Amino acid sequence: MKRNADIREAALHNAVMLWEIADKLGITDSHFSRKLRHELPQAEKDRIFSIIEEIAKEKAVD
Repeated sequence: MKRNADIREAALHNAVMLWEIADKLGITDSHFSRKLRHELPQAEKDRIFSIIEEIAKEKAVD
């Protein structure tokens, strides 16, 4: 099983690309992909889930 599968699934379910999350975090997409190789702490995951929701809402308005 892939690490951080919950983040990947949430992004996929909300049609949010990983590079969009990285952009909101202020990091490159390659750095974000490397971060996902290791299980993230719950506090960081919560922040990413919030970003996913934010991006999904922005897309719904467009």
